[in-house]
Amino acid sequence: MTETLEDKVRDAFAQGGVLSRAAEQFRERSGQTEMALAVARTIEKGGVLVVEAGTGVGKTFSYLVPALLSGERVLLSTATKTLQDQLFGRDLPRLVEALELPVRTALLKGRASYLCLHRLDLARHDASLPERGSLRTLAKIEQWSKATRTGDLAELPGLDERSPLIPLITSTRENCLGAQCPQFKPCHVNLARREALAADVVVINHHLFFADLAVRETGMAELLPTVSVVVFDEAHQLNETGVQFLGAQLGSGQALDFARDMLGAGLQHARGLVDWQQLVAGVERAARELRLAVGKQWPGTKLRWVGPAPDGVDPDLWQGSLDALQQAFELAADGLDTVSEISPDFVRLYERAQQLAKRAARFALPCELESVRWVDVGTQLRLVESPLDIAEAMRTRVLKIDSDRQDAYGEEMDGRAGPEDSGRAWVFTSATLGDEPTLRWFTEPCGLGDAEVLRVQSPFDYAAQAGLYVPRAFPKPNDAAHSTRVAQLAARGAAELGGRTLVLTTTLRALRTIGDEMKQQFERLEADMRPEVLVQGELPKRVLMDRFREGAAAGRAGCVLVASASFWEGFDAPGDALQLVVIDKLPFPPPNDPLVEARSQRLEAQGRSSFSDYSLPEAAVALKQGAGRLIRRETDCGVLAICDTRLVAMGYGRRLFAALPPMRRLESEADFEAAIGELKKSLSSA
Repeated sequence: MTETLEDKVRDAFAQGGVLSRAAEQFRERSGQTEMALAVARTIEKGGVLVVEAGTGVGKTFSYLVPALLSGERVLLSTATKTLQDQLFGRDLPRLVEALELPVRTALLKGRASYLCLHRLDLARHDASLPERGSLRTLAKIEQWSKATRTGDLAELPGLDERSPLIPLITSTRENCLGAQCPQFKPCHVNLARREALAADVVVINHHLFFADLAVRETGMAELLPTVSVVVFDEAHQLNETGVQFLGAQLGSGQALDFARDMLGAGLQHARGLVDWQQLVAGVERAARELRLAVGKQWPGTKLRWVGPAPDGVDPDLWQGSLDALQQAFELAADGLDTVSEISPDFVRLYERAQQLAKRAARFALPCELESVRWVDVGTQLRLVESPLDIAEAMRTRVLKIDSDRQDAYGEEMDGRAGPEDSGRAWVFTSATLGDEPTLRWFTEPCGLGDAEVLRVQSPFDYAAQAGLYVPRAFPKPNDAAHSTRVAQLAARGAAELGGRTLVLTTTLRALRTIGDEMKQQFERLEADMRPEVLVQGELPKRVLMDRFREGAAAGRAGCVLVASASFWEGFDAPGDALQLVVIDKLPFPPPNDPLVEARSQRLEAQGRSSFSDYSLPEAAVALKQGAGRLIRRETDCGVLAICDTRLVAMGYGRRLFAALPPMRRLESEADFEAAIGELKKSLSSA
């Protein structure tokens, strides 16, 4: 009798099976095996599987093992480059070795992750490098460029991901010269794509996947039809990532980048043949006037744009500014066309000018149906048009399984399953995909209503490992004193624990207030007992995370990290490095955000409740993500404090409590202090 994929998977996960050789301290977990067997069945029969696997299940092995044992070609997509690098650099090699499989793996990122050799050469001659230290950094990059094989900037130690040099040494779809580039043959992007096309398992990220869906330029168009198994890890980010790429954007920053590139190429290759200064001045002036048209706005403001102009902006002035920007791009295109035979740089710049002119013309027309439009205001201006979700794109452009496979292979698929089989296997997984059994929060906007749904609970004993505290006598979330009180509560716990505290905020304003207040609170402590307060934005994210983890190991004082946004997920500090997580407010989506407002209005038009069907599930999922930072291993212990009295005062609080891990409830301030004291005692005896 032939051994099925499920049989192979069951054997691999059994105690004493091959996984015991791949993972230290491996032990059989029923939830992990359950998920792995579901993935195996989906691979064998085809179709769509959605799995919510709680923290500690070990979902990475649950999808990797059946995918590798299937012998099929596999595409793995993650939300973050961090997990992408972990999969490719650690998890995959360990499993391939343990399973003794002749599998070729490849890592493929977006072009902004790779050094562009041509633009590095241009940067050497750029007289307007953005800062004094840029020449030193550039010299370091040049030295590294001679030794690197991949050109992946993540391999370059010490390069700040916020460095203004990065846009100058990487390419974009707009400025890449393609086959006309003098560095086309050794190009790192092309090398990565060639390796991906030749590999059995390819690791990408969601941004890359949807960028290709939007512009068919990243290499996915050739790769996806040849793949039989597609896994989206960190799938909870899929919808928000997808809508970024499936609409349209035009920014004053794009215009200024184009103008700079045009001036550089013009003066280098065709000085005197075109009045480059005049063309550049026209683009820069039009971009500046578009920014001025919205007037003085607080940085980070999103202006709704329902009619002919954004809210509060004069329609005639706005339309005139858009027309002027379109005309400036068209004039630039005319000038570039006259010198296009001199250099491939001019051909690409001409195409960019045309594309930018078309985009300006698009934004002068009414917004497309089932989309929402707004303006992001900052130092630069960004015009955005976005679909409300990715459901239609997923149904019509992603999950059209067999036609792609037939087109790619005809009658045969290199010995693998052909189009006569039931189709490609799609697996979507995350620790957090909703707060109710059908996972509608995830499946509905992603167009996966017919998918098989599986929920696998965390193996952690949350009641024993963690306590949940909601302070009762506390300012309301909209009270001016709220952030100060949050800081005081967090500082009290952090002082006892020697740091080891993460404070998650829902706004950047609260982040700054809490960070400043905690620093003042710690001024009262002896210098060697004073935790270091790390605040998001002061250092690169990777540096903040490393310093926080190192702080717990360094000694008594330790670190406190005050963060928002991306730190609600993806921040992993297992062991006793993190023992107190403080959340300032329930993370409801901001009602004045144009995308949130448009989604809410659509639900209300359908006769549904925007609060119950959108705002509350969004808050529940975000809260689960934030709470998930605390307990990462079976041996971890800690306290979660949620400083929002609505959790106990409002009826909907029960739904939010139900979404959280089943931690024991700390009913009073005395309970909270006792729990912190127990943690402190365990640290002392460790």
